[in-house]
Amino acid sequence: MIVDKYIHLESFEKAFDKKNEYSQIAVLVDENTLKYCYPLVASHLPEHSLIEIESGEKHKNIETCQKIWSHLMDKHFDRKSLLINLGGGVIGDMGGFCAATYKRGIDFIQIPTTLLSQVDASVGGKLGIDFHGFKNHIGLFCQPKQVIIDTNFLKTLPLNELRSGFAEVIKHCLIADGDAWNKLIINELEENNWQEIVFHSVNIKSNIVIADPKEMGLRKTLNYGHTVGHALETFYLEKYPSNALLHGEAIAVGIVAECFMAFERGLLSEKELKNIEAFIFKIFPKVTIFKADISPIIALTLHDKKNENGKVKGVLLEKIGKAIFDIDFGLEEMEKALFYYTNIEK
Repeated sequence: MIVDKYIHLESFEKAFDKKNEYSQIAVLVDENTLKYCYPLVASHLPEHSLIEIESGEKHKNIETCQKIWSHLMDKHFDRKSLLINLGGGVIGDMGGFCAATYKRGIDFIQIPTTLLSQVDASVGGKLGIDFHGFKNHIGLFCQPKQVIIDTNFLKTLPLNELRSGFAEVIKHCLIADGDAWNKLIINELEENNWQEIVFHSVNIKSNIVIADPKEMGLRKTLNYGHTVGHALETFYLEKYPSNALLHGEAIAVGIVAECFMAFERGLLSEKELKNIEAFIFKIFPKVTIFKADISPIIALTLHDKKNENGKVKGVLLEKIGKAIFDIDFGLEEMEKALFYYTNIEK
């Protein structure tokens, strides 16, 4: 996989090898990236067709894949074709999945346009779709031909989308770089140098993925905050679709809950717990979680992809900057952690 350090839109043509032109190119967009991001790149692209899908996690499913595959088939795309995924995590995950499975695989390029996709989803080759309400249950590992990251796209984002991506930035510091964490918590969200932030996160994730491409060990640390967070995200998407949580909003809750679990086990100090908690609430509004929902939310962790032999497996912090993986999570333990979250006074 290639991650170009920083490619300006006006030099976008560098992404394409003129000596080995593709037979056809399609660009996958949703209504938001079509409006705000596609105009920034359209004039720099070779001849192509557009595939527009609806935005949002609820459309990350096999039905939308069929629409993408149908376009490729109707336009007679062959195995020398290319799919460019222009958008956030949903576009990248689903577009990559469709490309990797169409005619047993065509090349695809990721152009992540959200902070979440730039620091996380576009790096690592994880592709997939949701199935029966569970996140990313159908998918595969396949590396893109190239990842093109331009932080100019972040100027198109509303604040809640910027915050959502920032949860993954926080996660990367907590699991792998305590010094970066100490620098991160000093600034207000809008004051960050996004070029530095993005490529610090990309380097952390890339190094972990290179060391463990198929998630047999170290790569599992990237799931920190996601055991509880994914369950919360899934529950709200199904039960409260009009108030569904963005991915990062759910992961922020998961980080606090799993920090509390580490504290309860004697891993994190109370000072570290409060330090993390304070910064999360500085960035993210507190999520309202009804006490009656806590048990069914935690029950969803039984379907987590990381589980082994019927046991819920997760990641905990040993200290800020160091994570340990393959930890058995108890259902009552996770429920207690969510109750803790609901009782925090901001």
